[in-house]
Amino acid sequence: MAEFRTSIDIEAPPEDVFEYLTTNAGMTAWMGQFADLDPTPGGRFAVDIAGHPVRGEYLVVDAATRVVVSWGFAGSDELPAGASTVEFVLTPTASGTRVELLHAGLPDSAVPGHADGWTHFAPRLVIAAAGGDTGPDDWQPSAD
Repeated sequence: MAEFRTSIDIEAPPEDVFEYLTTNAGMTAWMGQFADLDPTPGGRFAVDIAGHPVRGEYLVVDAATRVVVSWGFAGSDELPAGASTVEFVLTPTASGTRVELLHAGLPDSAVPGHADGWTHFAPRLVIAAAGGDTGPDDWQPSAD
């Protein structure tokens, strides 16, 4: 299994950034067209992204410091619902928050597509969590 890592800096406090990882409106402000979230350990994590149903559950929810969710796609053989994990670690900085993202447990074949997705969505989180408008999202997975 493989992983993808990235980090971003957001001009907003960790408490604000946390809301974008744990609320329906916050999540869809930067990623996906639909979210149905229950941010408690064992709670539902459901986000539809470009017509793809991401399904899993919240594994760790530490207010304003760390969120871990299981991640996969409903109906997928390659990466079924809940088969991988995404961890967000929020660290206060002088100007806001550093978010370190680790997507682990990916099949090697799924890394390029997820790297493309996270590279697209991470800058949208920077904008949204700082109070900006990300505008419409027309991202589609690459056809690799």
